[in-house]
Amino acid sequence: MSLDALLRPKSIAVLGASERPSIGRALIASADRIGFEGKLFPINPKYPEILGHKCYPSIESLPEAPDVVAFCVSYTRILENFRPVADKGAKAVAIFDGGFAERGEEGARLQAKIVGICREADMRLNGPNCMGVLNPATKSSVYIQEIRDATNLGGNVGLISQSGSICIGLLADVRRFGFSHVISSGNEALIGSAEYMEALIDDAPTKVIALFTETVKEPERFVAALDRAADKGKPVVVLKVGRTERTRRAITSHTGGLAGESRVFSEILKAHRAIEVDDMDELTEVLAVCQGSRWPKGRRLSVITASGGQAELVLDVASNCGLDLPPLPSESRKEAERVIGPITGDGNPLDAWGNGDYATNMPHAFKVLDNTPTADVVVYCSDSGDNQPMGRAERSLDYARMLAEAANASSKPHFMMNMRPGVMNCDQVAFLRQHGIAMIGGSRQGLGAIDRMARALQPPPPSRQPRPAAASIKPLLKGAPRRTINEFDAKSLLARNGILVTREILAATLADARAAAKEIGYPVVLKIVSDDIPHKSEHGLVVVGLRDDAALAAAWQTLQDRLAKVPGKPRIAGTLVQQMVAGGIEVFAGVSRDPDFGHALAFGIGGVAIEVMRDFALRPLPLRSGDAEAMIGEIRGAALLRGVRGAPPADTGKLAELLYALGDFAHADRASIAEIDLNPIKVLSQGQGCVVVDALIAPVQPGKE
Repeated sequence: MSLDALLRPKSIAVLGASERPSIGRALIASADRIGFEGKLFPINPKYPEILGHKCYPSIESLPEAPDVVAFCVSYTRILENFRPVADKGAKAVAIFDGGFAERGEEGARLQAKIVGICREADMRLNGPNCMGVLNPATKSSVYIQEIRDATNLGGNVGLISQSGSICIGLLADVRRFGFSHVISSGNEALIGSAEYMEALIDDAPTKVIALFTETVKEPERFVAALDRAADKGKPVVVLKVGRTERTRRAITSHTGGLAGESRVFSEILKAHRAIEVDDMDELTEVLAVCQGSRWPKGRRLSVITASGGQAELVLDVASNCGLDLPPLPSESRKEAERVIGPITGDGNPLDAWGNGDYATNMPHAFKVLDNTPTADVVVYCSDSGDNQPMGRAERSLDYARMLAEAANASSKPHFMMNMRPGVMNCDQVAFLRQHGIAMIGGSRQGLGAIDRMARALQPPPPSRQPRPAAASIKPLLKGAPRRTINEFDAKSLLARNGILVTREILAATLADARAAAKEIGYPVVLKIVSDDIPHKSEHGLVVVGLRDDAALAAAWQTLQDRLAKVPGKPRIAGTLVQQMVAGGIEVFAGVSRDPDFGHALAFGIGGVAIEVMRDFALRPLPLRSGDAEAMIGEIRGAALLRGVRGAPPADTGKLAELLYALGDFAHADRASIAEIDLNPIKVLSQGQGCVVVDALIAPVQPGKE
């Protein structure tokens, strides 16, 4: 259903309009100041006229059905006015007041009644508990903050925010970018962020979408919108809150929503070419980068400064943040030094001050970087601010002119950067915007924004067709419900799906165990197998390194004694006699199911490292081409797999094959699998493969599909 009546209304009714200072008055004043050309209908029986507009006593008295009705009354009076609005035929409503789902059960019931009326009457609902909608592109406002000056409001950023204060904050500074739409979505009782995104993707004035979200209520629709935005060349910049348990509890009381797992959400954004940011500084700098007429196609940054110390600081920041500042190639360095003189460091950042003849040196530095094959982006660093008490004001514009001339002669994107975020010279900003050049602020935030943008604009990795499961978990779930699938059954299933596991035999008696050990070959491992004991080592039910029959018999008795002390009388499937795998590097791989975005594969160094270091990579399923190899390379412990202190490199090729096989199996059986845990996996030396030593599968429990 179209959102035009809400986002681009041709008539606005203000229910609760007033002459006194109030939201109702601000809405009318804003409509006048922004130049709204449609029909404005103030509603209040106390006034014949408000701010020069005829005032109507009731919604029923309006000469026609309005596109949108702004409710400027308390939540306690919403319901009594809602049915008349629906009966009048209004196409959309905006409810600013709180007191709904964010306030508990009673508020949730009130919100549900309003949503029911909207669905019945085919009305769109913005909010409740929101700031409303502002559209500078078509000059309409159903937004509760009063517009004082609409001159610079317009721009190409479409903002969707569940938080009204985030809207207020971003609208407070329009020096570098303006807005096509500002949508405060609040509780999102009827319209969620995904549907708003769909509308902005099709909106011509919107070139970039900024999203501040606390919860995503339609995950599949949200992901589809991300893909469509990327395909249309409209970056989606996302600031998601709710990453900690404390914040998640706060969100429940704030919007009545639930927050998903932050790591899964981050990987979803990355996989669908959205840009995730961590704070408001990063958000605003990415939006500033989007104002350039050329967007970065590569991540290799080259920076020009007029200060050695500044160059060193930029290099330190870039190294800490993982930004790519490649050294200046030797031929480029020679050409730079031909005019500028000796250059310190490796030439990137390039200190181009030289002998102080900036009028000669700076343009030459720009030409050098334009011709440098390792520079995808050129950033000119020069601090200048409004009303600065020092220096010559005209020099700031001289620098801007040099940058503009260089950018106009180049096919590479150029940016001007202040070392601190928020500090800028508005004359420079205005001049550079005329030439399609963006101003960024903060070496970490600004350069990071360029890098984020460049990564998001890279072509997506090719998709791959997941292999169908050779064997399913479903036969193992027949009969009595199983909370977990024990190690023996789990590994048997994994082996049938192409995953190499240890040699092992399930024994019922000590004699069976001796025969199994003889067949497998000492040394062996002895384990109790039970669906009811998913973590055997916690009860001491694993004994390793058994080298002969005597050690095996002693271990058998030890396990029986320990098993007798396990509470709850667990059901025992038998005792596992398992091959002892010597050497190798222990890693883990696991699959878990996010309630919003489905299954994801995790990989990291095994043992306690995952619990203590939190060093793991994550990807949504199904895996794409290159995902497994990237996961292996991006963890901090990747150096162990490459070989350290003379150790041979591990067989990462076979490890990648294992990760793809695990991901494909989990994806194929996703309706039945809640979790899979392979820990440890032994990765042996190059050419010797890898093997799963322990495994656990948790099926989806009945009633929780």
